Amino acid sequence: MGKSLRVAYGESLVKVAEKNDKIVVLDADLAGATMTSIFKAAYPERHFDCGIAEGNMVGIAAGMAASGLIPFVSTFAIFGAGRAFEQIRNSVAYPKLNVKFGLSHSGLSVGEDGGSHQSIEDVALMREMPGMTVFVPCDPTEMEKAVNAALEINGPVYIRTGRPNVDDVTTAETPFIPGKINVMREGTDVCIMANGLMIPKALEAAELLAAEGISAEVANVHTVKPIDEEYCLAAAEKFKVIVTAEEHSIIGGLGSAVAEVIAGKGGAKFDRVGIMDKFGHSGKPDQLFAEYGLTAANIVAKVKAAL
Repeated sequence: MGKSLRVAYGESLVKVAEKNDKIVVLDADLAGATMTSIFKAAYPERHFDCGIAEGNMVGIAAGMAASGLIPFVSTFAIFGAGRAFEQIRNSVAYPKLNVKFGLSHSGLSVGEDGGSHQSIEDVALMREMPGMTVFVPCDPTEMEKAVNAALEINGPVYIRTGRPNVDDVTTAETPFIPGKINVMREGTDVCIMANGLMIPKALEAAELLAAEGISAEVANVHTVKPIDEEYCLAAAEKFKVIVTAEEHSIIGGLGSAVAEVIAGKGGAKFDRVGIMDKFGHSGKPDQLFAEYGLTAANIVAKVKAAL
């Protein structure tokens, strides 16, 4: 069933590397989990295993970028965005170097690895760095577009990848323009702004609301930074309610990004679905999503409460 975002990431790296010999990939002893192993099999001389030394890996990537290469850096999001935060900030973002970060095993969907490995803060950490672009793809097709889009950007980019298999909800023809929201379902009453693995939940919620006579628009916010301010401000004027939905802490992620734009503007009521200032814990992804309220039913409940 479906394909994992991390597999789509590894496959996409091979495709772009066929056309661009400046692309190199660095991993921190997790190539078999981040799926950069797919790239390693195709281009072993362009894959560098830096061992369990994430800070050093980022420093090496910075040197490579300064030398004209295009490094893609991969490890688990908790180790990349977390452990190597200072090196990303000072060695890559501060000098505006052309390094891409494809960090895997994000959010609650890591599952049984538990709270220590469930990165629910990575979008917030990467988003706050000046000059950093942040992509949160929702399916394998969008992941390939994110990798290609990252190459068109001269500067640091974060691509959030995940562990579970997911079905495509977008197609090859679906737009992917950095910084521009993609409307996946048009509506007139309320707006659900979601990304990543919450896109299918948002679409399901829109169906449930439609059955009750409530017309819900579903907006795919695949780019959390730069956020699509034009769409957000228009939505705050057009809709009665805006609800964001993300597999991330409600602090600092998509919900915060939208709130920062629309605060004090427009008449829409606003609420967030996400991880409510808690750590994760071990369990199967579906069970964790249910326990933490990352569900279509909770989106519907938030919309109806606001209405």
